[in-house]
Amino acid sequence: MENLIDPWASFSLDYDKLVNKFGIGKVSDIIDDIENPPRLMKRGVIFGHREFNEIAKLINKNEDFAVVTGMMPSGQMHIGHKMVVDQLKWYQQKGAMLSLPIADLESYAARGMSFEKGRQIAVEEYLTNWIALGLDLEKDNVNVYLQSQNKLLQDLAFKASSKTNFSQLKAIYGFTPSTNIAHIQAPLVQVADILLPQIEEFGGPKKVVVPVGIDQDPHIRLTRDIAQKLHEDLGFLTPASTYHRFLTGLTGDKMSSSKPNTAIYLNEDTKTVVKKVKSAKTGGRESLKEQQELGGEVDKCVIYEMLLYHLIDDDEELKKIRTDCLNGTLRCGDCKVRTAELMAEFFDELHEKQLEAREIAKTLI
Repeated sequence: MENLIDPWASFSLDYDKLVNKFGIGKVSDIIDDIENPPRLMKRGVIFGHREFNEIAKLINKNEDFAVVTGMMPSGQMHIGHKMVVDQLKWYQQKGAMLSLPIADLESYAARGMSFEKGRQIAVEEYLTNWIALGLDLEKDNVNVYLQSQNKLLQDLAFKASSKTNFSQLKAIYGFTPSTNIAHIQAPLVQVADILLPQIEEFGGPKKVVVPVGIDQDPHIRLTRDIAQKLHEDLGFLTPASTYHRFLTGLTGDKMSSSKPNTAIYLNEDTKTVVKKVKSAKTGGRESLKEQQELGGEVDKCVIYEMLLYHLIDDDEELKKIRTDCLNGTLRCGDCKVRTAELMAEFFDELHEKQLEAREIAKTLI
C-alpha cells in the first residue's frame, strides 16, 4: 500500500517524492508564463500542477475556463482552509466560472454525517467564512450546490461509473471487498463534480482547473482518465490541477479540524486565537545564545508559516523576517507578539463580516 495516497487519512507527506513519483509538474517552471501570479504561487506554497500551463494561456488571453473546488462538511473551518479561498478569489478576478460542490454524499459515506448536519456545517462554517473572506458567491458564474440535491451531477456520476471498474479503483484507493459501496461511489461523484462545468447546461466542454492538496491527487488522476474516455461521447477535456502545501498545525503536526490543539478555527473568538498563536511551535533554538549563534530554523516554524501563507502581503517585509530569523537577530518571542497582533487584526475584521455573510450563505443552498 506504500504506493497509494489516501485522500481520507491524515499522514506525513514528502512533497518532492510525490511530485517525482506521480509525474506532477513544478509551478516554478511555468511561473514566468502566468500573468500576475497569485502570492501563494510566487512563494512556493502552490508548488505543483498538471496542465496549468494550459490554464495560464486561457487566463492570459481572457478566455473561458472553470475552477472546481469543494468542501466536505464534516468539521470546523480552520485557518489552513483560507488558502483555498485566496486562490478562488484570484481566479474570480480572472473571470473564471466557479463550481463549488458541497460534498455531503462523501461526508455521509466516509464520516457517517447526516445530510441535514452536512448542510448546516456547510452554511455556518464554509459558505459563511468563504463570503466573509471576500469571495463573491452571488455572481451569475458561480455554482454552489449540494451533491445530494443535484440531479445533473448524479446523472454524470452514473456515466462516469461506466468508464471505470473495481480493479482500477482498488489500484488507486486501496479498496477491498469489505469497503462499503457508498465509499466506493464517493470518488465517482467527485469525478462528476470536476467534470460538471463541461456539460451542455454550463456551456459545454471547457478547460477546468482544480486547486487541491497533494492528498487529493488520486481523484485528479481518476478524473483525467475518465475524461479521456468520455471525450468521444461528450467532448470532455482533461482537467488541470494545482497542488498546495498544507499549513503546519500549531503543535508541529498536520493542522486538523478534529484536533483543536493543532488548529485555529475561523469561528473562534480573537482572545482564544491570540492565545493559540502565542503557544504555537517555533523554529527557535533551545537557548537565546544558541539562537544568536546558529539562527532560527525558519522552515520548521509554524509562526513563520502563518506570516508566509496569510498575514504578510509585502514580499520584502517577509524576506527581512526570514533573514533576521536565520541570522539570529530576531527573537521568537518578538516574532510571536507581532504575529499575534496581525492575527488579532485579521480575526476582528473577519468577525465583523461573518454576520452579514451568514445571512447570504443561507440563501445559497
